Amino acid sequence: MPHIDPTSEMFAQLAADAETKRGPIRMINLLKFKDVADYGDRPDPSTTGSPSTGAEAYARYGAVAMGEFAPIGATVFYAAASDMTVIGPEDEQWDQVAIIEYPSREKFLKMVSKPSYQAAVYHRTAGLADTRLIMTSGY
Repeated sequence: MPHIDPTSEMFAQLAADAETKRGPIRMINLLKFKDVADYGDRPDPSTTGSPSTGAEAYARYGAVAMGEFAPIGATVFYAAASDMTVIGPEDEQWDQVAIIEYPSREKFLKMVSKPSYQAAVYHRTAGLADTRLIMTSGY
């Protein structure tokens, strides 16, 4: 079963933790793209005349997200194509791995709640076949 968005329980726990847990966090993003983006009833913004790939749709989201990083002090710590899973289920392969560093849980929550960020999330949803978002802290 693919996982694209946090459950309301996970998001609530993150918000509750932001009240008491301080310090920077790093979010590890494991990304698997759809072969063809699924924009549902929205128009595909492709300018090539062909449907967008999942990676192209995600790149549209990523451009907006990256524009939101600087104002809150977030940075791309690492991003690269994924070569292979060495330990894990053979059918669990990822296309890209990205680690984003945020000054705090609070800043991350502030960013993902902004209307400008929320307006681009449909590109993320259109492009992702599956994803994991793993928060780390205490480094």
